[in-house]
Amino acid sequence: MSGHFVTFEGGEGAGKSTQLAHLAAHLGQGAAEVVTTREPGGSPGAEAIRTLIVTGATDRWDARTEALLVAAARRDHVERTIRPALARGAWVLCDRFFDSTAAYQGMAGGVDAADIAWLRRFATDGLTPDLTIVVDVPVAVGMARVAARGEGQRQRFERRGGDFHAALRRAFASIAAAEPGRCRVVDGTRPAEALAAEIRAIVEDRFAAGARR
Repeated sequence: MSGHFVTFEGGEGAGKSTQLAHLAAHLGQGAAEVVTTREPGGSPGAEAIRTLIVTGATDRWDARTEALLVAAARRDHVERTIRPALARGAWVLCDRFFDSTAAYQGMAGGVDAADIAWLRRFATDGLTPDLTIVVDVPVAVGMARVAARGEGQRQRFERRGGDFHAALRRAFASIAAAEPGRCRVVDGTRPAEALAAEIRAIVEDRFAAGARR
């Protein structure tokens, strides 16, 4: 594979999607192909599974069922979207990947870490991002942003209680600390343009000339 795979992670309301869009616009000014995608979702089959995962009551599924559904969606996403794009030499920017499963269903949801690791291997055949940007915000900030979207726009995970979201923030911090070579934590409370510039610098430093082509 000759492309570059960058993922964005963080809790609800962190601003991941906004920052992914900024980076995609920046990279798109060059000659390289840029593919933006998301999880759960990112392929027709995975998008169908996404609807099951993110809609309905907060207790619609337990964490183990969620993990299985996410793994099924991820497998389709990897095989039909991510690997083909990387093989073409594209930049693949993904809003969430396996770190979200480790955080949401694993550390915050209570699924054993060994089971989460097995599902990761099973779904991805070892595919790992080249770089993961973890956008960190205090829970109160993230929840205020979510609330500003309106109740009708809130998904299952966004409607869960503060303790769950606090556990998510700790989980992402733990993941980043365990893999400092892959993960970079950025402050999601910074102004969007300033944060976008910081992320561009991180990407350019990681990929050198390849990030500026």
